[in-house]
Amino acid sequence: MTPSELLLEGVELMLFGIGSVFVFLVLLIVCIRLMSAVIGRFDSAPIAQPASNGPAATEADADLLAAIQTAIHQHRARRG
Repeated sequence: MTPSELLLEGVELMLFGIGSVFVFLVLLIVCIRLMSAVIGRFDSAPIAQPASNGPAATEADADLLAAIQTAIHQHRARRG
């Protein structure tokens, strides 16, 4: 084989490889979009939001805030 034939064969192999990767990525994008559409169609249930129950929820939030503040204070005290 002459060098020009080898070069042409290399270019042909490169284009084949690039083309096959491009086709694979396009198929992957199409499959992802199709799966998203199917899941969106069948999964129409709304996401449940946590309900606040008036004063009980406020007390729980206050307790949680106090616990977080205590943990931060202890962490900073250990670090020096």
